[in-house]
Amino acid sequence: MTTENAAHGRITVSTQAIATIASRAALGTYGVVGMSSRSFADGIGQMLVRDPHRGIDVHAEAEAIQIDAYVIVEYGTRVSAVANSVANSIRYQVEHMLGMPVAEVNVHVQDLRVSNVD
Repeated sequence: MTTENAAHGRITVSTQAIATIASRAALGTYGVVGMSSRSFADGIGQMLVRDPHRGIDVHAEAEAIQIDAYVIVEYGTRVSAVANSVANSIRYQVEHMLGMPVAEVNVHVQDLRVSNVD
């Protein structure tokens, strides 16, 4: 959880809320066809409960937010460009919506997927 002291109290944002913002930012990036999980066991668990934060790990301590995104990229796109776009999009959306700086965004490309087969 991240906490910010305001003039009239304290604002606390859960890591799940940050993960939701990051997940939507990643899925909205050109070249990303889905989110993945870190491991096979995590993937089965997330499939059973339909986790909306799938593929996003958030570590928030004091003023530092670190986000790990596990994505599936469209085959035929430049993987490095998509990964950079994902990192930039997540950083921008989280900082814009929360008004707090993101220390680090790590993008892990877990798989490539062919969407249209002619």
